[in-house]
Amino acid sequence: MSIQPVDVLYTAVATAENGRDGKVASSDGQLEVVVNPPKEMGGSGAGTNPEQLFAAGYSACFQGALGVVARQEKADISGSTVTAEVGIGKTPEGGFGLKVAIRADIPNVDAATAQALVEKAHQVCPYSSATRGNIEVTVSA
Repeated sequence: MSIQPVDVLYTAVATAENGRDGKVASSDGQLEVVVNPPKEMGGSGAGTNPEQLFAAGYSACFQGALGVVARQEKADISGSTVTAEVGIGKTPEGGFGLKVAIRADIPNVDAATAQALVEKAHQVCPYSSATRGNIEVTVSA
C-alpha cells in the first residue's frame, strides 16, 4: 500500500497534556476536554477518552462521506445517522490496538441500497482510508 499525496485544505491542531489522564485542547479554542481512561481500563471514567473522540470524528466524517455518495447515487438519506463503535484492547504482541464498527441507519432506502451506500462511503471516507489495512473496521447498514 502506498501513501497517496494530499493537497491539504485544512489542518486541525490539538495538544494533549498528561496523556490519557489530562486534557486535550484545539489550537483555535473550539475544543477543550478533560480526558480520563474509562473504568474498564483502570480510570475513573470522569472525563471523555480518546476512543470516544475518535468515534465522534469517525462517525461525523463517515456521515459526510455517505452524503457525498448519496448525492452521486441520487439516494435520499435524510434522517440518517451513523454510529461508530471504537473498541480498544490488547493485541497478541502485548500492545494495544483498536477495532471499529460503523453502523448507518438510513430510513428512506431499502436494506440493499443502504448497504451499497455504506460500502461506497467506506471507500471515500478519509477516516476509512486512514485506517484501511491498519485496524479492523466493519461497516453495516
